[in-house]
Amino acid sequence: MDNKKETNPEHLSFLAATAMIDKDHPEIRAYAQRVVQRTEDPVEQAVRLYLAVRDEIRYDPYTPFHRPVHYRASSILKRKRGFCIPKASLLCALSRACHIPCRLGFASVKNHLATPQLLDFLGSDLFVYHAFVEFYLEGKWVKATPAFNRELCELHKVPPLEFNGREDSLFQPYNLENQKYMEYVEVIGSYADVPLQEILSAWESTYGKERVQQWIKMYEEKDSDFYQDFYEESILRYGP
Repeated sequence: MDNKKETNPEHLSFLAATAMIDKDHPEIRAYAQRVVQRTEDPVEQAVRLYLAVRDEIRYDPYTPFHRPVHYRASSILKRKRGFCIPKASLLCALSRACHIPCRLGFASVKNHLATPQLLDFLGSDLFVYHAFVEFYLEGKWVKATPAFNRELCELHKVPPLEFNGREDSLFQPYNLENQKYMEYVEVIGSYADVPLQEILSAWESTYGKERVQQWIKMYEEKDSDFYQDFYEESILRYGP
């Protein structure tokens, strides 16, 4: 369903399929077609794809993370849930299926839409390798953050992030009660594919190798990828 848009040769890696960003998978292409419908404008297509991934794929920080299949776009589309990196991988694949150059961006953040249970699970309030996407639209890269679906934002009293295709859409520093909840600590960089080994190494460094290995063991021993329901956990009340 490529739109035959003109492409800068430097952007070819941001249009290509990979093992994880499998933009040519039939279900990825069919989903992209359903979302964009007859729209030909790349900006409008990107906005529609962003909203679909934001709200139709449930944010779940407890999905498995240690194998390439856990980030494969077609797998995320089938699972209908995932944390920020799988959701960004899916959006990236959908964008490339529409022939819109797209890459993954990563940063370390604090005061995520966390719960006390999630913070205890991580052992830290620092979220390393938080992911967003960068679309190439109208001659520039534009950031979009599809992680948190509308339902979750309403639960935590945070306005869902909108995206107009022309301005960066990054996490708000305050929630609807004017309480600080998000801080970008470090911008890590942009990638054409999910840098899985870099991510795992950074998590081991930040959260401890033993803790990360315990998470992997937990998922390997389970019959399913379900850990616990993030939406049933206590709401974290943010400080001023």
